[in-house]
Amino acid sequence: MNIAFVPARCGSKSIRFKNIKEFCSKPLIYWSLLALEKSHLIDAVYVASDCDEILDTVKRFAFKKVHLYKRDKENAQDESSTEDVMLEFLSKHSFKDEDKFLLVQATSPTTTFEDINKALVKLEEDRTDSLLSVVREKKFFWGDDALPINYDFKNRPRRQDFKGVLLENGAFYINSIGNILRDKNRLSGKISFYEMQDYNNIDIDEEIDWAIAEQYMKEYVL
Repeated sequence: MNIAFVPARCGSKSIRFKNIKEFCSKPLIYWSLLALEKSHLIDAVYVASDCDEILDTVKRFAFKKVHLYKRDKENAQDESSTEDVMLEFLSKHSFKDEDKFLLVQATSPTTTFEDINKALVKLEEDRTDSLLSVVREKKFFWGDDALPINYDFKNRPRRQDFKGVLLENGAFYINSIGNILRDKNRLSGKISFYEMQDYNNIDIDEEIDWAIAEQYMKEYVL
């Protein structure tokens, strides 16, 4: 069984009610849920929120796979980790250890059902314990010691010849429920990755990020 979990907290210091703010004519969280709803490999989707406004909005989507979970207030604070609410949720439900658990970001609207399907298949093909989504970043990074991290400045490569580095984009993570309960972490054991297109590196924290993300969505997804 493949279970998707989408945390959506009320609080957002930068953009008020970000998870349900209109994005390309739909509440932002709609797009991640649509991808999960359309994936034939996902059996159930749980939206975890402390916010009645968010839960009511999600309920109106009438997605068949989506279930609502009212998270505890103590695990919905600024200092609460995503692992806190994951473990809280799993402690109140009975799943098999071998079931797959997909942690999916509500703020990654360009994630498609094809991405979800391909990542689940890749996890099986790679025979790893867990998987995370990444994008390839073709930029030159330097450390605090004024030394380059990922290239030789004496032999600067051309962009088309530069492999770059893989950047965790936070769109989704996959692990087994048994691993999560044992290791208390979204990732554990042998880890593989699913590489997404560079436009999937969206971090919506400010209004300008919102406008850019909408343009990416219209250009590459819709």
